Amino acid sequence: MNLPQPSRRHVLLAGAGGLAAAALPGTAHASGVVEPDIDSTAQWKARPPQGSVSLVGKRPSMIVVHHTVSANTSDVSRAQAHRHAHWVQDLHMDKNGWTDTGYHFLVSRGGWITEGRHRSLSTLRSGSDFVLGAHTAGRNGEGIGIANEGAYHDGAQPPRAQWEVLVTLCAYTCGQYGIAPSRIYGHKDFGDTLCPGVLHDKLPQLRSEVAASMG
Repeated sequence: MNLPQPSRRHVLLAGAGGLAAAALPGTAHASGVVEPDIDSTAQWKARPPQGSVSLVGKRPSMIVVHHTVSANTSDVSRAQAHRHAHWVQDLHMDKNGWTDTGYHFLVSRGGWITEGRHRSLSTLRSGSDFVLGAHTAGRNGEGIGIANEGAYHDGAQPPRAQWEVLVTLCAYTCGQYGIAPSRIYGHKDFGDTLCPGVLHDKLPQLRSEVAASMG
C-alpha cells in the first residue's frame, strides 16, 4: 500500500521520533535551513488588498514576535488556521482600515503557518526584499512580523506544535535574510503593549533554539 508522504510540517514536528527534516528532498535552501510548509494567501483564500502592497527595497534586519489575542482554541486543524487568518485579516482591514493583514506570517496553535500580508511568502523565498507590514509602529520598515494565534498575556503557554513551528519559521526567516537569532524581539520591546505576553519571557529560549536549528 502506498502511504502519503508526510508534509514538511509533520516531519519537523516529529524530531523526537527520529525523523530528520533534511531527509526530504528539495526542502533545504541556500541558507541550509529547511523551509516549513506555509499556506499562501491564495491557499487560504484571502481577500485582495484594499490598496497596493509595497516592498521595502531591502532585507529586514529583525523579527518581531506577536500574539493575536484570539481565543486559545483547542482546534488544531489546518481549517482553523485558515479561519484565524481570515479573522485577523478582517480585523485589520475592516476595523483598523489597513491595506491588508498587518503581519507577514501567522502561526496557529496547531502549528500551521499562513501567509499574512500578500507577497510576504514570495519575498521571503527570494531573500532579497520584504513587504512593508503594519505590525510594530516605527519598525515596519525593519522587521518581519510573525504573529501567534492565541492570547498569552495571562500566563497561558503556547502549545508545543505552535512553539516548534515558530522556531522553524524564525530559523528559516533568519537564514533567508541573514538575520542573527539575537535580533528576534517581541512587540513590547518597541511600544507600550503586553504583546506577545509570555512569549516575550520565552525570547531567550526562542533565540537559542533558532540558533541551534540553524547549526
